[in-house]
Amino acid sequence: MKKRNRQAELIKQLSDRELTFHLLFTQGLMIGLSIILFWVFQTEWEHYLGLFVIDVKLFIIAVTIGLVVVGIDLILMKVLPAHYYDDGGINERIFSKRSFLNITFLALLIALCEEILFRGIIQTNIGWLWASLIFAVVHIRYWTSWFLIMNVTLLSLTIGWIFEWTGSLLVTIIIHFIIDFLLGLHIRMTSMHGKTVERNVDHG
Repeated sequence: MKKRNRQAELIKQLSDRELTFHLLFTQGLMIGLSIILFWVFQTEWEHYLGLFVIDVKLFIIAVTIGLVVVGIDLILMKVLPAHYYDDGGINERIFSKRSFLNITFLALLIALCEEILFRGIIQTNIGWLWASLIFAVVHIRYWTSWFLIMNVTLLSLTIGWIFEWTGSLLVTIIIHFIIDFLLGLHIRMTSMHGKTVERNVDHG
């Protein structure tokens, strides 16, 4: 609980511009690390580019899985206590004030950078389990809650398994994008609704 409170205080101290900078900087680091590991593992370009394949069937699978994951999350948000999803206010700060286009851009950027690194580079070279666990560990802000730990670990294992099954990095990118995009929109809409209620109460 103390760690979560410290995390929340640190987030509150950041301006919107500083928060955006940290987000972009983190994604830039992931791309830089992907390039370094690509060279370290001596990955062949033809093999790597072969991961970026998709057809109609795989696209439908990706969209369906993304929507199912979001649906399960939204249901759990309704039935579980609010503190189960408390990450120290980071996701709320990231998405609550952003426009539709900004949320789309961020969700796409995060999906591309994280899937290229964790699935495209790490999983391809050291395996599904290790890549999935590293992905979960890197999302350190979720380690303030046992539920969030379990949530992100299961999601990482699932996306990693889907990559093993389909052999398509585009499938996992689409799934990742849909999850971040729709949950980002949910946070934005919930925030707007809360402000509307507050204004109605103030004027009531």
